[in-house]
Amino acid sequence: MDRDELGTMLRTWRERVDPSDVGLPAGSRRRTPGLRREEVAGLAGMSVDYLSRLEQGRGPHPSEAVLGAMARALRLETAERDHLFHLAGVAPPTPGRISTAVRPSVLRLIDRFADLPTLLLNARLDVLAWNPMAAALFGDFSTDRPGQRNILRGRFLTGDSRMVAHTEADRARLDRAMIGDLRGTVARYPDDPELRRLIADLCAGSAEFARIWDEREVIAHHDDRKTFAHPQIGELTLDCDALHVGADDQILLVYSAVPGSPDADALSLLRVVGTQELRTGS
Repeated sequence: MDRDELGTMLRTWRERVDPSDVGLPAGSRRRTPGLRREEVAGLAGMSVDYLSRLEQGRGPHPSEAVLGAMARALRLETAERDHLFHLAGVAPPTPGRISTAVRPSVLRLIDRFADLPTLLLNARLDVLAWNPMAAALFGDFSTDRPGQRNILRGRFLTGDSRMVAHTEADRARLDRAMIGDLRGTVARYPDDPELRRLIADLCAGSAEFARIWDEREVIAHHDDRKTFAHPQIGELTLDCDALHVGADDQILLVYSAVPGSPDADALSLLRVVGTQELRTGS
């Protein structure tokens, strides 16, 4: 781990990112270019102190999940991401491993869905990126450690109901769909260590997951329609379209409602109420 060079590069990359590139206001009180440390830390889901120590060349050895989160927050291209991993003494993602890297072009696409909840998942169902509307609907994923942002961990291990459909029938159907999709992932990535660890944790920690997993059902889960219960907005039923990022084996989930419908009105209200709460809580 080259701590000094890692710190220098982190500062260099942070200073080149325009706040507008990550959906932040530029403001009039910025004395230096780029993002502030607290902004990068918030985007990456880490403490400001942790990032400060890394930039000062005295930080701990970051994990692969932390490095991936920093690469996304700093909008690094693939070669830059690999350089970040090498400086930290960690092997970059290789073929046969599930990637946590996100292309800057995909992040720009997510930014364009300003009115619709949108989030990006990899083949392991890790939440890699999301927009403010997704945070308004499901809660702010940045409050979770990078390695814990996983839909299945939330559903079966931690009791996190943010991504869980409201009705029991929907939950049962989606549980089977997600687990069946995960079995297909195992066939594509038999040597991915994080995937093996995830399945072992789920089987040990959830009898319900273990029961469905043992049925060995494979389901191709694509588009869907889900009903959610929001604490302020109430129930809203949304269409969920899955846009595949084929080169990276990732899925962009976009939630929408029929124009003019009560659900569309609820989605518009969510944009006001939910995003206001995020600004107030930040």
